[in-house]
Amino acid sequence: GIFFLDHMLESLAKHGLFDITVKAKGDLHIDNHHTNEDVGIALGEAFRAALMDKKGIRRFGDFRAPLDEALAQARVSLDLSGRGAFYMHTNAKTKWVDHPAMRAKVNKRGYTLADAKHFMESFATHMGMTLHVDFISGEQPHHVIEATFKSLAKALDWATGLDTRARG
Repeated sequence: GIFFLDHMLESLAKHGLFDITVKAKGDLHIDNHHTNEDVGIALGEAFRAALMDKKGIRRFGDFRAPLDEALAQARVSLDLSGRGAFYMHTNAKTKWVDHPAMRAKVNKRGYTLADAKHFMESFATHMGMTLHVDFISGEQPHHVIEATFKSLAKALDWATGLDTRARG
């Protein structure tokens, strides 16, 4: 029901090569906040369970993705340490992502950088991941958020991959 978040989760799945199915029902007649948060929590818990004891994975990941003409860039650095924490470093302005196709029908407001921050914080905390997001450049909120999710996807793909040299 949060169309832009749906789009970001599809991007996370596609670029991270993860099989993700999310079904959520929330109080969207009020706002996006709780549904956005609950999806982050549930997805974080699902990733944590899927990684089990994390034996043999690379654990660390770092990626920077540009997006379109705005050169919106976000760098994501993460550690699957078991200690959930989220840090955002940015000077980007919080604005509504104001595209009619991206708005939930029951919520006339769009999806903001603050919403993306809260999703990532919930996801990282419940996954047990230390996550740093640096917004390097970009003015278009859609591009900044999407570049962040793509960077997260690629960094997670790397960090969750098996290192064949690892023992134990």
